[in-house]
Amino acid sequence: MTTATLLVRAVPPQVVRELLVRDDAGRPAASFVDGEGGAPLRCCLRRSRPGERIALVSYAPLRRWAAETGVDPGAYDEQGPVFVHAEGCEGPERDALPFTSAHRVLRRYSADGRILGGRLVGPPEDFASALREAFADPAVALVHVRAVEYGCFLYEVGRG
Repeated sequence: MTTATLLVRAVPPQVVRELLVRDDAGRPAASFVDGEGGAPLRCCLRRSRPGERIALVSYAPLRRWAAETGVDPGAYDEQGPVFVHAEGCEGPERDALPFTSAHRVLRRYSADGRILGGRLVGPPEDFASALREAFADPAVALVHVRAVEYGCFLYEVGRG
């Protein structure tokens, strides 16, 4: 999904399929029916609905980006929990910045996979403006949007 010149990236369907077999921590996924709904799904960038089958898996977003770009993330290679659909997902349903109704951290990375800094962003602040500001620095190659409460990865934003 694109927002102006920025590209918002959910966890791609092929990666979700891999994570459901064995996640980035080496564990098989255990799916469950979400009785309440509301889990932030990283495959389609929306909240889960009651009754959907989802899985909580370990995901290493910077490791996967580094493998695609040929860099070594070094000590910044971390993994954490993400919710995904357990039975296939078509990806994001709309062209908008997701999960912006709460405070988030925008963590900036360089092209060699090193952290360049971070910024706390939250309503009523404009997330799109904060992302454009991050990418105004030519050294920024990508931004991870993360939850404040747990530090969990929500999605990646790159140059469009």
